[in-house]
Amino acid sequence: MKQTLKPTIFFGSGPVAAKSLALLRVWHPVSLVVTKRTPPHHKEPAPVELYAKTNNLPITYADTKQELDELSLPDANYGIVIDYGVIISEHVIQHFPRGIINSHFSLLPQWRGADPITYALLSGQSQSGVSLMIIDKGMDTGPLIATKALPIAANDTNQTLTEKLLLLSDKLLQATLPRYVQSEVLPTPQPHTIATYSQKLTKQSGILNSNKLASELAREVRAFAGWPGSRLCYNNVWLTVTQAVASNLAVPVGTLVFHGSALHYGCKNGSLQITELQPAGKNKMSATAFYNGYAHKLSLTKM
Repeated sequence: MKQTLKPTIFFGSGPVAAKSLALLRVWHPVSLVVTKRTPPHHKEPAPVELYAKTNNLPITYADTKQELDELSLPDANYGIVIDYGVIISEHVIQHFPRGIINSHFSLLPQWRGADPITYALLSGQSQSGVSLMIIDKGMDTGPLIATKALPIAANDTNQTLTEKLLLLSDKLLQATLPRYVQSEVLPTPQPHTIATYSQKLTKQSGILNSNKLASELAREVRAFAGWPGSRLCYNNVWLTVTQAVASNLAVPVGTLVFHGSALHYGCKNGSLQITELQPAGKNKMSATAFYNGYAHKLSLTKM
């Protein structure tokens, strides 16, 4: 007989949280959504707020640790937090008899921190995954109740890997929470000595450095897809590279040339072979279309 789960409280703010909440509600009742306020300059409600209001879910706001501490939360056996962005204090954690469960998109203790998907792609590793963790006062240091690995495809970008991990996260929560409630799954401490950490990205993180290896730049293009984007400035024109692979074609470092049907950006070994890009203020275009329109302006040459 399938177990009926009692309503939970969901903590989340970003687009990953909104999609996770939509998946969660299919099979798990949610009594309250705790999220951050939509910034005043935004024209549309933030993703979680929009989803909660559209689906008539009770919603409350906490943008800071202090605001969260001051909330009067309804009873719930456990909470679920995904993509929230606010530090949760021990005071709030202790409100829940079974703690607060975080679905983290890496195989902890690998890539603790705010951006595990990006760092999995940057590192060139062959797999990522999802970890379900009972949060504690540390940053992603709590004990684990489940993990599930996922292969990283050679053409995975930040967006495609995120979508895969979203679905894996929901499946893992479905499989684990009923067993956790029945104490069939016990929290296991993480091996802290082998932990690695992801750092918060800035817009500057996306600038392509021609002194790096071609393989590194290709991984950056996939990892930074969406935001901050992988950009280079060539003859005073900013270009965002949207599709590229590493190439053995030797091109002078920092030089952009056209070869075959692709642009090649010279780097430390070989070149970054660019098949799609977006000039500042323009739409995405193929390398061929770009060459036809910008060859004279940027003094591009063929090889």
